[in-house]
Amino acid sequence: MSKDPFKTRLEIAKKKVSKRNLDGQKHNPSPIGTAFKLSTELVSAVAVGTIIGFILDKTFGTKPWLILIFFFVGVIAGIMNVIKSAKKMQNK
Repeated sequence: MSKDPFKTRLEIAKKKVSKRNLDGQKHNPSPIGTAFKLSTELVSAVAVGTIIGFILDKTFGTKPWLILIFFFVGVIAGIMNVIKSAKKMQNK
């Protein structure tokens, strides 16, 4: 007896889907996505540093000093994150 036609079609469909998944993993991310990721890392680090500085300034009454210090710490941390991510992307 022959196989059930549904099972045959199901096996063919599974092979096509697994082949698509393997092909999809080989593609590199788009340049816009990469740029968005790097810019988000930089902006988020600066924002977090500034917010922490603002909260500490308000708590200790040392307005603008801790905001400035944590802003620059955020900038440095953001740049380090961008460099680390760029190196990781370059190695792939």
